[in-house]
Amino acid sequence: MSKHAASGRRRASAPVTPARQRNSTSSGRRRAETKTISVGGAAQKVAITAATSGLILTAALPTTAAAGDPAVQSEPVVATSTPVQADPNANVGFARAGLSSAFDPDAKLASVTVAAGSTVVPAAAKGTLSTPLDVALIETSGFGHRVSPITGEAGEMHNGQDFAATCGTAVNAAASGTVVFAGWHPYGGGNRVVIDHGNGVETTYNHLSSAAVTVGTEIKRGHLVGASGTTGASTGCHLHFEVVVNGEVVDPRDWL
Repeated sequence: MSKHAASGRRRASAPVTPARQRNSTSSGRRRAETKTISVGGAAQKVAITAATSGLILTAALPTTAAAGDPAVQSEPVVATSTPVQADPNANVGFARAGLSSAFDPDAKLASVTVAAGSTVVPAAAKGTLSTPLDVALIETSGFGHRVSPITGEAGEMHNGQDFAATCGTAVNAAASGTVVFAGWHPYGGGNRVVIDHGNGVETTYNHLSSAAVTVGTEIKRGHLVGASGTTGASTGCHLHFEVVVNGEVVDPRDWL
């Protein structure tokens, strides 16, 4: 074959794939997808930058769909409310709950004396007896040994608690019970009233100017017993108040 013949042939070349035309819109979308912002302050800055550069900005919204699923789009949730109507003839009322105390001092008095008798500790007995005077209690001579205001001798045993009270001041029962004595006390108590509260507990009210109860009378806590005075072995108007448990005098202050 001649040189001319050989040169007249063209060498076969590989097929050329035509260059794919770039779509400015597609490019813009891809670029926009890389600019997804979900943060409030940063989103505003990126939105301004994207607007000036001709980019399309998409904002990411919260969704319950799987992350990265382009087929699922979140939709805005619209809150709806249904009006509630009541029967215009319905009777609606409001009642304020009342508060009450179940504390019963007479029941407590009975419980502590039944359980412990004369060995009741002050912490358990405290508050089981009410004060015998309506006026403020002013203690003058307390329970225990003292110098006798009558004879001046030391070591006298004072069996109760004295409270200052002008003559004629109302004296009340320290607890519910039965009057077992109302009369003259020959051992210095003057006009005296004794109330039995049960379970071995008694209270006595001494030096009264007058008594308002008689033996056998059933009385309630706070009932008028008499009026304070200065009868018997007394140096002035006052109330001598005693608490007796199973025949033994105890300090009244542990029970009031």
